[in-house]
Amino acid sequence: MTSNSQMNFSQMKRAALVVAAALFMQMLDSTIVTTALPQIATDLKVAQSTASLLVSVYMLFSAIFIPLSGWLAKKVRRKNLFLIAVGLFTVSSVLAGLFNNLTYLLVMRAIQGMSGALMVPVGRLIILENTEPKKMLQILSYLVWPALLAPAIAPLLGGYVIASLSWHWIFFLNLPIGLLIILTGAFFILDDNEREDLPFDLFGFLLVAVAGGGLLIASEILSRALSLFFWGFLVLFVALVFLALAWHHLSASDQPLFSLEPLKVKTFRVYESGGSIFWMTIGALPYLLTLVLQVAFHWSPIMAGTYVIFIFIGNIAIKPFTTVIIRRLGYKYALVVALSLASLATLLMAAFHADSAKVWIAFVAFVSGVGRSLALTAYNSLSFSELSKEQKNSANTLTSVLQMLSQALGVGIVATILALLGQVMKTTLAYQVTFLIVGLVSLYPLLEVLTLPKDAGAQTLS
Repeated sequence: MTSNSQMNFSQMKRAALVVAAALFMQMLDSTIVTTALPQIATDLKVAQSTASLLVSVYMLFSAIFIPLSGWLAKKVRRKNLFLIAVGLFTVSSVLAGLFNNLTYLLVMRAIQGMSGALMVPVGRLIILENTEPKKMLQILSYLVWPALLAPAIAPLLGGYVIASLSWHWIFFLNLPIGLLIILTGAFFILDDNEREDLPFDLFGFLLVAVAGGGLLIASEILSRALSLFFWGFLVLFVALVFLALAWHHLSASDQPLFSLEPLKVKTFRVYESGGSIFWMTIGALPYLLTLVLQVAFHWSPIMAGTYVIFIFIGNIAIKPFTTVIIRRLGYKYALVVALSLASLATLLMAAFHADSAKVWIAFVAFVSGVGRSLALTAYNSLSFSELSKEQKNSANTLTSVLQMLSQALGVGIVATILALLGQVMKTTLAYQVTFLIVGLVSLYPLLEVLTLPKDAGAQTLS
C-alpha cells in the first residue's frame, strides 16, 4: 500500500477523478429523477405531488446521514467506506427500476439518499487530506465539473431515455457508472487513514438530523401551496430551534459528532455563511428562470429548457480558465469578479419581459453561468486552504450539510415569495420582483468577500 506521503500529483488527480465520477453519478441521478416524475406518476397512477416524494425522501435521508459520514470516516478505512457506499448506491439504483410500486421505490430512494450521504463527503475527505496546499486549487477543480455538467445533460438525457425506453432506465444508468467507479477506485485511491476509537455522539446526531430534516420538510411544504404557509413556517421554526440546540451542543461537547472549530478560520467561515447564500441562489435561479419563461411568458417547456441551459453552458465554457484567473487575481478578487457577474446577471433577469430579445436572455443566462462557475471553483478551494488536517474532517461534514440544505431552501424560499407576491400583483411583475429580491440577497456574499485579506489562501496558489 502506498502511504499518503508518497502519493504524487498524478495519483491524486486520478483519485480526484474517481470521486468526481461519484459526485457526477449522484447529481445526475437526483436531477434526472425530477425529469421523470410526470411519467412515474402516470405509470404508478398517483398524483405528481405524490410522485415528488421520490425527490423529497432522497434529500431527507441525505440530510440525516451526512453528519454521520465524518464520524464513520474516523472509525473505519475511508477507501473501503467510499467503495461500499458507491456499491450500495448503485445496487439500490438498479433495484429502484425493477418494480412499479411507490412504497418500494421510496425505500430504494431512502437507501440511495443514505449511501449518497456517505459516498461524496467521504470521497472528498480522502482528497482533502491527501492533497498538499499548493496543489489544492488544481485538484479540487476536478470536483467542480460534476456540479456543472450533470444538471446540463440530465434533462436532455432523461427526456431521451424516457422517450426511447421507460423511466425505469434512468435508474439503470447508474450501473455502468457505479461499476466503473468501484473498479477504478480500487486501484487509484491510495488512502490508508488511521482509525480512531471515538464514541458516537448520539444526542448530537439526533439534534442535527432533526434540524436538517426539519429544514428540508419546511422547504418542501413552503414550495407546495400557499394554503400550507402557516404549517411550513411552523416546521421551519421548530427546525431552527433544533438547529440552535445542535449548535450549542456541538460547541460545548468534549467529543461532538463534528467540531465547529473550523468556523474560527475566516476563509472557511466566509464560505459557510456567504457561500451558503450563494448555494441558495444556485438552487433557486434555474428553477425561477424556467418558471418565468413557461408561466409568465408562455414559452413551451422545450424552448424554456433550451434557454435555461445557457446557464450551464456558461458554467462549462469558463471552467478551463478558472484556475488561471484565480492564480492571476488571487481568491479575493476572483470571487469579487465572479460574484459581481452572478449578482448582475440576476438583477438583469429582473428586467426580463415577454418581448425581451431571446439572444439577450441567452446572454444573461450565460453570464450568470460564468460567474457561478468561477465562484464555485474559488470558494471550494479557498474554504479548505487554511485549515489543518485535523480540522478538515469536521469542515467537510459541515460543508456537505450546509450545501445540500442551502440548495433545497433556495427553491422553497423562492416558491414562497412567488406565491405571496402573486396574491397582490400580476404574474410577470411577481417574477420580476422575486428576481430582484434574489439579486439583492446575492450581494451579501460579495460584500463579505471584500472583508478578506488580499492574500487569503495564498499558500495554495504558489
